Amino acid sequence: MVDYIVVGGGPAGCATAGRLSEDASTSVLLFEQGPRDTNPYIHMPATYFKTAKGNLLTRYRLQPQRHQNMVTPEIVQGRVLGGGSSVNAMVYMRGCPEDYDGWAAMGCDGWSYRDVLPWFKKAEDNERFAGEAHGVGGPLGVSDQRYTHYLTKAWLRACQEMGINYNPDFNSGKQAGCGLYQTTTRDGKRCSAATAYLKPARDRKNLTVKTDSRVLRVVVEKGRAIGVEYLEGTERKFVRAEREVIVSAGAIGSPHLLMLSGIGPAEHLRSVGVPVVHDLPGVGENLQDHMDMFLIYDLTGPHSYDKYKKLHNQALAGLEYALFKTGPVASNICEGALLWYGDQNDPLPNLQYHFLPGAGVEEGADQSPSGNGLTLNVYQTRPRSRGTVRLKSGDPSVPPLVDPNYLSDPYDAEVLAEGVRIGQETLAQSALSKFVRAPYRPGRILTSKEERIRFVRETGQGALHPSGACRMGVDELAVVDPTFRLHGIEGLRVADTSIMPKLVSGNTNAPSMMLGERLAHFIKTNARSAATPSVEVDLSVYRSEKVVS
Repeated sequence: MVDYIVVGGGPAGCATAGRLSEDASTSVLLFEQGPRDTNPYIHMPATYFKTAKGNLLTRYRLQPQRHQNMVTPEIVQGRVLGGGSSVNAMVYMRGCPEDYDGWAAMGCDGWSYRDVLPWFKKAEDNERFAGEAHGVGGPLGVSDQRYTHYLTKAWLRACQEMGINYNPDFNSGKQAGCGLYQTTTRDGKRCSAATAYLKPARDRKNLTVKTDSRVLRVVVEKGRAIGVEYLEGTERKFVRAEREVIVSAGAIGSPHLLMLSGIGPAEHLRSVGVPVVHDLPGVGENLQDHMDMFLIYDLTGPHSYDKYKKLHNQALAGLEYALFKTGPVASNICEGALLWYGDQNDPLPNLQYHFLPGAGVEEGADQSPSGNGLTLNVYQTRPRSRGTVRLKSGDPSVPPLVDPNYLSDPYDAEVLAEGVRIGQETLAQSALSKFVRAPYRPGRILTSKEERIRFVRETGQGALHPSGACRMGVDELAVVDPTFRLHGIEGLRVADTSIMPKLVSGNTNAPSMMLGERLAHFIKTNARSAATPSVEVDLSVYRSEKVVS
């Protein structure tokens, strides 16, 4: 028996468990279905692409995408202590203030930008910025790039040749412009959520971390979550939570686990043979994700990180990193940034670009013909398309049915098509002329909107930022309230990107840790009104059925 069970060792789960364990009078048990973060490729920034192979990811085969010629690509989620923060490109982005103000306007009282900013700052230890927008001394290392490739700098000059402003800080509250990403690194090494929140807590006797252990269901008794059933090796076990169970299993894992536990749309649960514990129609609805486009260009010579595919160059770079923690190995590869406008009627940037001086680095991106290339990645930051997560079976070993329903709203394809046009224009500027040989993906400059939309639908893929399928709110389809409490079940909360009412305008790693910080605060204060205005919830709209233990 423990006080708190946290299911999932991703960014939000690590932050929650680490903060809760600061109180020596409470006991915390954290479950992670993947291994510990001992793989050396996790901790060297440049080798993050190697973590995309092997057992550090859960791979979900998507349902046929009706608006992309019925393709069935994979979407991956981190399956290691630290979750996505242990395998991602370490980009530190929060989204824009209007994202969170929008959450508040949708009924999530206490979630405006003014409300969440202190929790971003509490998490942050920024090596350069401080003051109103940034924090210093928090657990999460946020750093400038220790090494930036000259090709990235040339692309930033190209953006400025187009009249785009240089932005020194994308997290200042103003996103528009080009610049360099700050990264979740410290002293030249990745600072994952596990490094930030669990490493300092490793000697606390009140925190237990169980890796390679999969939670099968949340056990509910008389309307209250009392613990979890989990698999350790081949043995099923049960552990009781004296106070609360916190589901932080990820954007797909959390709705999947809730439905396996009998919490979700009753008719759907019955259709796959799962006894209904609590009819909560919103579980699995509202799934959303950014969509990636890759523009790949061939180069005139070894002007990118591709040259480090040769062993002698790898050895030199490895030596520099070993001695000084700098050089190419210290780069997160995803160096250059542009936040810009794909819809002139939108007052906010709704396109985000990542410039990578290399080709074939990111999963789904191709090598260039000569072996020396660059990649310009773009996605729409506020997609309108929505999808679902559903059970295929009541057997926990069977993956769920995941359908992001990409590009179901034609507006998304139009904005991405404009993103392709702008991206190709940046790569045609004189600042890059001596480096760029020719476009490879697509194989030429696309001159019409129709061609660009076709390219989007044929090659677009998920950006691995799924969110929203356990939406926060107070209406009939909301799953959790503004303090993460699951509607209709006591002692159960959900905290990860699945609770986002709308996806943020940027990468989701930093917002996930902010969610964990806030949840730990809500639990510690044990008063809903301590951090947010009082939220009156009409529970009559949530149709409970007989509890099945």
